[in-house]
Amino acid sequence: MTGSDSLEARGLTKTYDTGTVHTRALAGVDLTLSRGESLAVMGPSGSGKTTLLHVLAGILAPTSGEVRWRGRDLSGLSERERTRLRRSEFGFVFQSGQLLPELPADENAALPLLLAGTSRAEATARAREWLGRLGLSGMESRRPGELSGGQAQRVAIARALASDPGVIFADEPTGALDRQTGWDMMRLLTAAASEQGAALVVVTHDAEVARWCSRTVHMRDGVIAREARQMPSPPPTALGSTVSTGAGPATPGRAPFLPPAYDPMAVSR
Repeated sequence: MTGSDSLEARGLTKTYDTGTVHTRALAGVDLTLSRGESLAVMGPSGSGKTTLLHVLAGILAPTSGEVRWRGRDLSGLSERERTRLRRSEFGFVFQSGQLLPELPADENAALPLLLAGTSRAEATARAREWLGRLGLSGMESRRPGELSGGQAQRVAIARALASDPGVIFADEPTGALDRQTGWDMMRLLTAAASEQGAALVVVTHDAEVARWCSRTVHMRDGVIAREARQMPSPPPTALGSTVSTGAGPATPGRAPFLPPAYDPMAVSR
């Protein structure tokens, strides 16, 4: 692990101008995220947490400051290069999943690979592999309307992981799910990111979701007000939960693709 493998933000500011109204969403953020780290970004509405995610991911350009990924300043990349970066080196999981309703699960999961130029056969094979590891074997041909909310989020996680990203960005990934399903999704997401060696950034309002991460920053008024590191610690009531795959017997307290010795309390990220 070298410094060039990290995601670094220095002096980030972001101001939205709408006529005579100037809203400062970020007011000077410094942050370094290393490979394998999991970071929860918390804060009240309007604190700048989603803007920070979008700037880190190269979706928005900062007003000032810089974001570097593997030594490259994202502001020095063309829009085409940033798009290519988001397709091949970053993965995304959103609150609503943002799946295309007309595509089956395997094609939804393969979409970033297809857009990046991977052959259909290879992209579909990699997508199906992740769908199977996330407990969706036999559901590859189902469209989003034929899946439960939790199953649809698993397709979104498979889509984020299929391209072997260096960083996964998740914006309120449990927001549209009930509590238990949300915990199951965080178990799957943090374990899969750890297995891949990917960094994970999770924006959330929920302190119990943040407990799955190894580090938490609290945003307020566009700055990081405080930061804490912790051993990833799932909520006690989640430890005995059942991960329902919808494709066979559920496995108590364990994600379907993980090796038998896996213990979420023992993994250091």
